[in-house]
Amino acid sequence: MISMKAPAKLNLALEILGRRADGYHNITSIMQTVSLYDELSFEPAAFLSLNCDVADLQSNDNMVMKAARLLQQKCRYSKGATINLKKNIYWEAGLGGGSSDAAATMIALNRLWSLGCSKIELIKMAAELGSDVPFFIEGGTCMVSGRGEHIAALPDMQHVWFVLLIPWVKPPPEKTAALYKMISKELYTDGRITADMCAMIEAGDVLEGRHMFNAFDSVAFAAYPGLESYWKIFKNVGAGSIHLAGSGPVSFTMFNNKDQAEVLTAELKGLKLRAMLVEPLKRGALGY
Repeated sequence: MISMKAPAKLNLALEILGRRADGYHNITSIMQTVSLYDELSFEPAAFLSLNCDVADLQSNDNMVMKAARLLQQKCRYSKGATINLKKNIYWEAGLGGGSSDAAATMIALNRLWSLGCSKIELIKMAAELGSDVPFFIEGGTCMVSGRGEHIAALPDMQHVWFVLLIPWVKPPPEKTAALYKMISKELYTDGRITADMCAMIEAGDVLEGRHMFNAFDSVAFAAYPGLESYWKIFKNVGAGSIHLAGSGPVSFTMFNNKDQAEVLTAELKGLKLRAMLVEPLKRGALGY
């Protein structure tokens, strides 16, 4: 049996550069895996099957099953696996849990089935599953561009902590697509914000909350009715710059001081809000 922990991610910068001819958008982003994980296990079997502790997610359309079938197809492998998935990452939240589960599945089954695929080969296959999946094969701190398939590893971030606020708000149908439709051309940027943050990380400079950026922040309150009241509370109890995690609705703020981050997390929990403290992970958390 192989066990894997699939981490969540945050977008420390997320710029939308423009719409592509294929209907997708070109983006540039700094993505970061963080210490919140789904748990998976894999055992050899004659056929593929998935057991998930969330009934709504136990489906052949789950990203885990899509990743497993893709690997079977590409590598012409005829046997299967019994896969168990315990969800700890909130789904439809902007944290990339489904994409991370898919990446973990590809890495684990590559080992379990002795397929011998390289990291580059897995990343290429992962791009067929979704825009965020290739990033999770690499993990850590990365600059991501194109539709998400171009990945450049950056030095690991240290001495920063993130406080996550998980609001009780309902995402719109087809959430990510709906948010992209809300981004007008006036909200496109030219990539300089991400490039500047990339330069700071490479230089080892101290990154602060004010350096964060997410294009979806500008439409967050329209996309998620009720989110504005959560952000006001977040700010009132000590959050600095607040941003969506990916396309949201989970939101986060960053600290360079762990004690301050712990105090804010406790304040939010004291108000009966869902909150957690996470830290950045180093590259290779999934074993590559």
